[in-house]
Amino acid sequence: MRIISGKYKGRRITPPSNISARPTTDFAKEGLFNILNNRLDYEETHVLDLFAGTGGISFELASRGCPSVTLVEQARTQLNFIRKTISELKIENIHVIQGDVFKYIQSCGVRFDFIFADPPYALEQLPQIPDLIFEHNLLKENGLFILEHPSKMSFDNHQRFSEHRNYGNVNFSFFE
Repeated sequence: MRIISGKYKGRRITPPSNISARPTTDFAKEGLFNILNNRLDYEETHVLDLFAGTGGISFELASRGCPSVTLVEQARTQLNFIRKTISELKIENIHVIQGDVFKYIQSCGVRFDFIFADPPYALEQLPQIPDLIFEHNLLKENGLFILEHPSKMSFDNHQRFSEHRNYGNVNFSFFE
């Protein structure tokens, strides 16, 4: 895993082998950020990264200058790795929350410009995540929410769905 651009460009980050997360592939991450480069002013974007896993998306956004990146992850092994990487790189704009994403969504009370969620593909509640984001008003006006999901799922009929992109086995649905 590597950071593609920004302050930490080229830094390789190697998660320990005991992490159960499925990091977004570099290929998919590059494709995603090629799109985001034209949609986000990173220096003005406040981010929420749900199911942060190894923190790859958060590290990329922090590297590109987002003033605040809040990441939520429940697994202790992943959190230890994320905290270690934040410390090694001396990243100051990432706020780490250990906890259940669904409880966080219900109690958050903050709105974000960009929300990214990469839940485990087998997660039973995965199809409800877009509705929860909008029901709890987590996205600012003109904000963007992207959900990574397996190819067998489609969100094309969701009222806030705007587009779908796929990069190999990685699928992103965009909501506005």
